[in-house]
Amino acid sequence: MKQPVVNMKNAKVGEIELSPSVFGEKPNMALLYEAVKMQLTNRRLGTSSTLNCGRVNGSTKKIYKQKGTGRARHGSLKHNIFVGGGVAFGPTPRDYRYDIPRKAKLGALRSALAQKQVEGKMVVIDRWELAEIKTKQVVETLRMLGAENALLVVDAVDEKLSLSVRNLPKVRVVSSQDLSVLDLLTHDRLVVTREAIQKLEQRVSV
Repeated sequence: MKQPVVNMKNAKVGEIELSPSVFGEKPNMALLYEAVKMQLTNRRLGTSSTLNCGRVNGSTKKIYKQKGTGRARHGSLKHNIFVGGGVAFGPTPRDYRYDIPRKAKLGALRSALAQKQVEGKMVVIDRWELAEIKTKQVVETLRMLGAENALLVVDAVDEKLSLSVRNLPKVRVVSSQDLSVLDLLTHDRLVVTREAIQKLEQRVSV
């Protein structure tokens, strides 16, 4: 399975052999769903909190005698029916963490990569060469590659490239080690360097 390699001017400079065990795999929608659910769920902080009756600061003295008043029997002003009392069944801090097996994570990443390749939305670029921090140059390169809404995957994130794409709302740059399924699915195009492809194949191989 061969993929053309282009330079920053979208001129073909060679080819790369893609691993069939990664890019030849049929996309598994169920694994993609589980991986995205895991990432979104793990972003939840679970820090919302309320005070129940036991945590409200106040006296526990009986507010009036049990019998003879004609009123309901109450033992504390901290009860949830009183103003300033506790909250019944309110939220408390919790951990929303949800995890899937390591093989499932790798399978989902393979599926997402294979889907980009099958749909013709993956561009392999020889290398990113920026002489200076210049957003305009990155925009021009992406325009020539037909990838205005793109995820840039490199072997190691370069400061010049990172700062050049910082103000582009539809562009994100990540290293091959930090690439996630959610990153791939939230960007239309995948622009990956030749070195990053090799590292990705090593990372997701079974």
